[in-house]
Amino acid sequence: MLKISMFEFLLRGLPEAFLFVFAAFALTRTKLDVKKYFLASLILASVAYLVRFLPIQYGVNSILIIFVIIVMMNIIFKIDMIAAIRTGITIIIIEYICEGINVFLIQVVMKIDMNYVFSNADLKVLYGLPSLAIFGLIMVLYYTKIASRKGLRVITDGEIQ
Repeated sequence: MLKISMFEFLLRGLPEAFLFVFAAFALTRTKLDVKKYFLASLILASVAYLVRFLPIQYGVNSILIIFVIIVMMNIIFKIDMIAAIRTGITIIIIEYICEGINVFLIQVVMKIDMNYVFSNADLKVLYGLPSLAIFGLIMVLYYTKIASRKGLRVITDGEIQ
């Protein structure tokens, strides 16, 4: 079981879900719909939290979250299934790259033992926030670039314009 505390959920899980859904809007070049954004983010955060209670190995939870992201994009955002699959996988890959950069900075630059960090929930959240910030910065810059070029699509009643 990969249980997390409510502290970890509120300071890492919830912001991560909001960023993942924002990334889905950005990578599919879809205009941000605030109502759908909040709905999808809360669903993703809740499912991610509940998945942690399943008796599964580490890593399987990521696959389940990718599946949830793909289904949500297809159902809620009305994104084509192929584009949803591509986007879901891209989101996770970018997040893992950001986490890799963060771990490199923690271990090599700051010379902090990762076993020590992962043994303490507070430290895990604190040292995990830079990867989330890097991911968020990448997605905000990408979305802003697309929006400035008026390259965003609008979803209305299931139709993408």
